[in-house]
Amino acid sequence: MGFRFFATVLLALAMLALFLGLGIWQVQRLAWKQAVLAEIEARIGADPVALPAVPDRAAHRYLPVRVSGERGPGVRILVSTRDAGAGYRLIEVLSLDDGRRVLADLGFQPVEAHSGLGAGGRITITGNLHWPDETDRWTPDPDPDRRLWFARDVPAIAAFLGAEEVLVVARAIDPAPGTIRPLPVSSEGVSNPHLEYAITWFLLAGTWAVMTGFALWRIRRRQHEG
Repeated sequence: MGFRFFATVLLALAMLALFLGLGIWQVQRLAWKQAVLAEIEARIGADPVALPAVPDRAAHRYLPVRVSGERGPGVRILVSTRDAGAGYRLIEVLSLDDGRRVLADLGFQPVEAHSGLGAGGRITITGNLHWPDETDRWTPDPDPDRRLWFARDVPAIAAFLGAEEVLVVARAIDPAPGTIRPLPVSSEGVSNPHLEYAITWFLLAGTWAVMTGFALWRIRRRQHEG
């Protein structure tokens, strides 16, 4: 047994330990993320409360609330759903009884059923506070003249409509607004790739073990032949 053989064994064991360690770490991260998602789902489905006086983006994300007010002007967000195809998310100003103006995400309306914005009328919304992060460098610029947006950019939409940077995403609306179907907040959009990462690291560990075994077999064979 020469130095090359022992050096190869040590390197192989070190790399195998690294791959296995990273795989185990991702399994632990998976358990942590699943607990986070369970907590989010529990928070989303809790009993609704009154809208906080000063909603906080970190403390009140997903907070279930119930608000009532008059529908005002709005914008459309171009989206597509799996079952209904292309359509719009309708976000309108909701003027509350205390004079506050907040944003209300009423939900989805198919393109062919869309008849315009600003229908007016009093509604009660049961939903969740949300500050979605949907914009990136590839998001097209909005078209304010057509009241058309391509992502729920809460600060920009609030500034355009003259409302607070507070978005209530409807789970239920009373009375139901015609062909508009609520798209409630859920944890589906929260990234959880840790299982895929763990599988990748364990596959790398297995591949490394096979390749190393073959390399050691070749080294020993050459030593015997020499």
